[in-house]
Parts: sequence; C-alpha cells; structure tokens
Amino acid sequence: MLRKITVVALIMLAALWVHAQTKAGPFVGVITDTMCGAKHTMGITPDSKCVIECVKSDPAKWKYALLVGDEVYVLSDQQTPEKFAAQKVKVTGTLYEKTKVIDVKSIEPAAAAHHH
Repeated sequence: MLRKITVVALIMLAALWVHAQTKAGPFVGVITDTMCGAKHTMGITPDSKCVIECVKSDPAKWKYALLVGDEVYVLSDQQTPEKFAAQKVKVTGTLYEKTKVIDVKSIEPAAAAHHH
C-alpha cells in the first residue's frame, strides 16, 4: 500500500516538475533576433530589414526570436519568422523556460485591426 502511494506521489511530482519547466502558448510578441533583442534602433520597435540582416549575417549564432515584454525567446522554427520580421505575431507552441526556447507549432499575425 505504501509503495503504491510513493509511486503516485513520484508521478505527480514529475508531472509538476515538467509543467513548471514548460509553459503552453499562445505567446503574443514581436519577431526580433537574438543579436539585437529588444534594443533595435535604441528601443524603438525592431526594423524588419535589420532583423533579417542580423540573422542572415550569422545564422549559426543569431536566431529569430519572439520579444514578449522585455523577454526574448528563441523560436524553434527559423523559416517562418522571416516573413513576420518586426511584426506583432501570435506564436502557438510550448515555452521551455529554462532554455528560453519556444517549440513553435504555428506563427500568425496578431489579431489584425479590422478595416471598415
């Protein structure tokens, strides 16, 4: 009986630990890069050409990322963000808090303003 309770407790602890390390999206932020992060042109929102050029200058070193508030999260998908560079987007996926990487399921423009 005691052993069964211990196993259940361990499974629950493991589930809690894993949950604490990841956070499910969606995450809304601006596509930036890890070189400039939030510091594009002195704190003004990132410029799309700058973001793309930063990543292309050294793709092994600089990555597309999502700027959420003042946190910069690297995106697992490095193809799709290029067309959304410097735009506000909604990223669906899982954030691994320890590594600050979002495992991307999809990227779409953040709720666009409706034109009348």
